[in-house]
Amino acid sequence: MIQRTVLALWLILGASLAQGAECRDDTVQLRGDWGQARFTVDLADTPDTRSRGLMFVESMPKSAGMLFVYDAPQRATFWMRNTLISLDMIFTDETGTVQHVHHSAIPGDETTIDGGSGILTVLEINGGMARAMGITEGSQMRHPAFAPASAAWPC
Repeated sequence: MIQRTVLALWLILGASLAQGAECRDDTVQLRGDWGQARFTVDLADTPDTRSRGLMFVESMPKSAGMLFVYDAPQRATFWMRNTLISLDMIFTDETGTVQHVHHSAIPGDETTIDGGSGILTVLEINGGMARAMGITEGSQMRHPAFAPASAAWPC
């Protein structure tokens, strides 16, 4: 049942992308050998919003997430303090290329999750979604946060 639900979601999201979804601040698109996906996101692009993240959120729709955007590429580390739901974290460089995927971070765990250096954005989605959809290192993200001249998949 879960596999059918994920497949149906993947097909719907892929069809939406095929219809020419535009680049918007509240939308992240991903593509790779596995296909394509789109998530509606809240932006965390200030120190305050990045600091709070998804703390205290009790549930999140499967097609939603939060996109952390930094002013410049840097080492990105996270923890799950006060986070109530399991999350996948997708770390991208300044081209929008996925450099690391951390699967199913444990709610409340204060262990440091290190996404590496040279990270410009981090997409948090529901735990298990990245693996179910096949999102891996080398996948590409599309969002206005990536400069068109250097983006692997420009807007």
